[in-house]
Formats: sequence, structure tokens, C-alpha cells
Amino acid sequence: MAAVSIGKAWEEAVAFVAREASLLFPVALLFLALPGLILQEMTPPQLAEWMANPQRTGLPDIPPGFALAMLLGVVIIWFGSLTLFALALRPGISVGEALRLGFARLPVLLGTALLAMFLIGGLMLAAILVAVLASLVSESVGTSIGAILGAFVGGATIFASVRLMLLNPAVIDGNQGVVPSLRHAWALTRGCFWRLLGFIILITLLSGIASMAAQTIFGALAGLAAGPEAARLVGGVASAAVSTVIQVYMLVMLARIYRQASAG
Repeated sequence: MAAVSIGKAWEEAVAFVAREASLLFPVALLFLALPGLILQEMTPPQLAEWMANPQRTGLPDIPPGFALAMLLGVVIIWFGSLTLFALALRPGISVGEALRLGFARLPVLLGTALLAMFLIGGLMLAAILVAVLASLVSESVGTSIGAILGAFVGGATIFASVRLMLLNPAVIDGNQGVVPSLRHAWALTRGCFWRLLGFIILITLLSGIASMAAQTIFGALAGLAAGPEAARLVGGVASAAVSTVIQVYMLVMLARIYRQASAG
């Protein structure tokens, strides 16, 4: 594969977003930010409390309607990301064409997600089974082995996530099925795991800090003007807007990284 330059991808992404902002941001707001805001408003208070402090109690009951809405929201966000990748990878394509292409390739992306979840679930099940069998011999040995296997599964999940970071652009840019798309995305990231891991950590930290700052500042101003409920709503909207802007740049950067990797 060709050498991957994060700096070059950033420069190209900045130029592309500046040129095509009128196409990218409406799609991002409609298919990335809006579903997230709707899910945020639908989240049951008990679940919101648990998410803020997951160690206090066990996972609360999740209403079936919310679980279905969350699944639908994830699918819509994935569809939006495919559409943005189509716009980023095929200059000159219209929004309508990008939407149709994203819809046509969405089943492949969903299939790759289901297959990846199946493989990770199988790995977790195998680790649990080994830990349980070891605990029959000795409880302390079972606990130690369980901790080691848990760390292994977590590390393997992170490793696979980074190696498949270019899956979405690979799916939208090609016409392959589920397994070939996974193999192609895996091959594209060979030799640049640490560079991509550093990139995603940096983007995650930047997004978290910027979103939190926007939520705090705009939420405080709204709270002073209209009370706690306005603070929560305005803070959430500001956080989602900032996060969406960062996501657009991240997706376009991934598209440029994909093009660099594909050159090899």
C-alpha cells in the first residue's frame, strides 16, 4: 500500500470542505446531527443517569420503542456517512446521486457490521467459556484468566476497529459484497495501525473537548436567559453542531486517507 500522510489528508480535507461546504453540511446536519438530537430527547431519564454514572447501578430497563429508535438512528447515521463519503470521493456528484449511491450500498455496510458483531460476540463467548471452565478448577485462577481474556478481547476489538477504519469509503467506492469489502478495508490499513490509532484518538479528544465546551458555554447562556430546560436543550444543540462539524472534517480526511492507501 502507499504511504499514508495524515498531514496531507488534513490539507486536502480543509480545501475540499471549504469548496463543498454547501453540499456537505446540510447532509451532515440532516443525517448525523438530527438523529442524534432526537435520540437524546427520547432517552429515558433513568438511562441518561446511568450513562452519566454507569457504576452506580445496573443497566436500567430500556423501553422497546427506544431500543428500536436507537437502532433506526444508527442506520440513518451510517447512511449519512456513506452519502458524505460519496460526496468526498466523487467530486462533481450531486447530493441526489450521493444519496442514491449511499442507499444502494447501505445493505453491504449493515452486513459487514453484523458479521463483525458476530465474530466479536463469538470471541467474547469463547473467552467467557474458558474463564468459567477455569473457575471450576480454581476460583482465583478463573478470575485471573477472565481478566486476561477480557483484556485480550478488548484489545482485539480496538485493533480490528482501527484496521477497518476505511471500511465505509471502501464500501461506497466499490461494488463488492460483505466479505470482499471487509478484506479490502483490512488490506488498505496494513502497516499504518499506529498512525491511524493516533489519528482517531486525537479526533476523539478534540471532538469531546470542543463539544463539552460548546455545551457548557451556550447552555450557561441559555440557562441565564430562560432556565434549566433551555440550558439543557441549547447546550445539546450546540454540542451536536460542533460535533457534526468535526465529523465532517474527519470523514473527508478518511476519504483522502483512503485514496492515499488505494494508490498502493
